[in-house]
Amino acid sequence: MMRFSRRALALCLCLSASATALPALAASAPTPMQATAAPGIAFGTAWYPEQWPEARWDTDLALMQQAHINTVRIAEFAWSRMEPEEGRFDFAWLDRAIAAAARRGMRVVLGTPTAAPPIWMSERYPEILRVDEDGSRAGHGGRRHFSFASARYRQFARRIATEMARRYGHNPAVIGWQIDNEIGLPSFDAEAARLWHAFLAQRYGTIDTLNHRWATAYWSQTYQRFDQVPMHLGGQQNPGLLLDYRHFLTSTWTSYVMNQADAIRALANPHQFITTNTMFWNDGFDHFALHQGLDIAAWDNYIQDAEPDWIANGADHDLVRGYKQKNFWLMETQAGRIDWAPVNRAMRPGQVREMGWQAVQHGADAILYWEFRPAPNGQETNYGTLLAADGAPAPIFAEIAGLGGELAKASAALAGTEPVADMAFLFSYDSRWAIDLQRMHKDFDPVRQFTDFYRPFRLAAQGAAVVAPEADLARYKLVVAPSLNVLTAAQAQHLTAYVQNGGTLVLGPRTGQKDDANALWAARQPGPLRTPLGAHVEQFYVQDGTVAITGPLGEGKAAIWAEALVPDAPETEILARYRQPGGWLDGKAAVVSRQVGRGRIVYVGAWLEPEALSRLAARLVPQAGVTPVLPGTAADVEIGLRRGQGRTLLIAINHGDEARALALPAGARPLIGAAPGGQIGGHGVLVAELP
Repeated sequence: MMRFSRRALALCLCLSASATALPALAASAPTPMQATAAPGIAFGTAWYPEQWPEARWDTDLALMQQAHINTVRIAEFAWSRMEPEEGRFDFAWLDRAIAAAARRGMRVVLGTPTAAPPIWMSERYPEILRVDEDGSRAGHGGRRHFSFASARYRQFARRIATEMARRYGHNPAVIGWQIDNEIGLPSFDAEAARLWHAFLAQRYGTIDTLNHRWATAYWSQTYQRFDQVPMHLGGQQNPGLLLDYRHFLTSTWTSYVMNQADAIRALANPHQFITTNTMFWNDGFDHFALHQGLDIAAWDNYIQDAEPDWIANGADHDLVRGYKQKNFWLMETQAGRIDWAPVNRAMRPGQVREMGWQAVQHGADAILYWEFRPAPNGQETNYGTLLAADGAPAPIFAEIAGLGGELAKASAALAGTEPVADMAFLFSYDSRWAIDLQRMHKDFDPVRQFTDFYRPFRLAAQGAAVVAPEADLARYKLVVAPSLNVLTAAQAQHLTAYVQNGGTLVLGPRTGQKDDANALWAARQPGPLRTPLGAHVEQFYVQDGTVAITGPLGEGKAAIWAEALVPDAPETEILARYRQPGGWLDGKAAVVSRQVGRGRIVYVGAWLEPEALSRLAARLVPQAGVTPVLPGTAADVEIGLRRGQGRTLLIAINHGDEARALALPAGARPLIGAAPGGQIGGHGVLVAELP
């Protein structure tokens, strides 16, 4: 055990939140661990040894072994156990827990416990507590009740991360670190307001520049000083302010995470990865930006529906993989059931296995189930778990153990491989935020818009990546940008160069309307892409029903949003027109295409219904030179490749009830499952190595 005085902490608080100089602590050597080989695929669970008698630990670890679990994540909510009093550290129990896991051949991911500060901190330093927008301060008893802007809290967080890294940074059983847990709740305290004003000053330099970019002459909003800019978001705030507030959240959460990551990196073995676990479509910050300083991306995939939309779930995986453009960790997923949906049905038998293999197909190098056993009490005791309350296996245990066995069998072949895709989707948090702020139609959900485009193009191409608009696009033959509502001049130049060099770019409605201050471009849509497109948006029309389209793309309908497109260049091809007798849109172009250099730009000016979007995908995917792995495969069979280390692996998942034809290439060698008679059974999985 170790102790800090409050005076020592006060001295620390005088330092910058990012300072590395901290008082040295005498640490007894942790229990020696026996190193084990890192698995190709980590298969694991969240384990909370602090909640259970030590006499039970090895029994639980032995049951984990039976489920082929090789990885545990621990300690992310154990701050009160690690530092029961201010400055007094107790890691002896954690030493023993890591040692117990290592003796069972398991690797450990350590979570920093900063999502739930201990009671002594909440009581003694109430300024570290989060303040809601209405001015009420959070109390103790839940989690995420800290202020992400608090310098004092960051110092406490850095200190516990430093002590953990000093003790376990070279422990051979520890393979990585998770910073905090599911970050994202902002605070509206005075310290956050000061950071907000400093952020604006750094971003704009002068208040006149801010006034110009936000067009604050509107409604007499003009500011004289940065500290006059409000941080409250209610009412009818300026769209530039609201978008920049999201930029501020991104900057502040990034510095919060890196405050701990830098402390760990200074002391830990560089082979120990550092990550944080984010939550699926959470839009509290720009995930691409936050992950720049982390080693891998990790996320928590909780599926609300007992029969999930597997295509949308695949898009989620692809987005997370895009944060670092490399394989990711599924740090949490449900063991069959959640507890926060309106109706919390269990997933049907076989569904957990199916979704586990989907994660691997899309680039997961780890699957960890939350959690292993329900806590004796607490806010989440109704979640699905591998063990029941009595410590015996729950019904889902056998299915998860079966998946673990399959992953162990295929692990060596999967090691060092990653998904293959000739097509990418662009996702922009700025654009998502801007549209959400001014939807114009209650159903114009930018996430739904993204998945509506993703669905037919992914089915046609049988592989996709999701990347930021600034990413290197040279490897992709086809790039689909469902919504780039916010588009900078630099991004437009980047996309134009991609097309000129031979790529095919598909743009969705509302593209190029705003700049990065959420202000209208002076040019008609698509703003800085108008010239290469050879067309512009004359006007948009919100739809409360449907409008017909016709032309080379075939007959179809559009809903929610429709833009009247006008060609600017004679070579601009019209693929679809509206048919709306007596209406504004009648005869106007809905979809246009133009060759630019060696490539092509296609602009889709309407929210096309599924049949029309499917025809567009069926036309553009082969036109761009994207070849599906197994052409003609049924739409409910998900196909994907992982390639690397001289190997190509096919992963096929039948998400339907009926057996489907699956024409494997000659010489394919099944590793998991089989395709007798050239078929894959209902809800079957096949993993095969291709020649």
